[in-house]
Amino acid sequence: MELLKTTDIHCPYCGEIFDINVDCSIDFQQYVEDCQICCRPITMSVSVNQDLGFSVGVQGEDD
Repeated sequence: MELLKTTDIHCPYCGEIFDINVDCSIDFQQYVEDCQICCRPITMSVSVNQDLGFSVGVQGEDD
């Protein structure tokens, strides 16, 4: 069972798409990661369900 998965997100600042790794061994996590393109801080909210499906919410500083 793979607990590290990759997904694409859109930067709320520059709109560019880049990929992040999601640790599916944790039910809920919130952390800040810089955009790989414009380097601005993005708050990531990751929820993982029992089937290891997940959702990622992204927010900029002003949201």
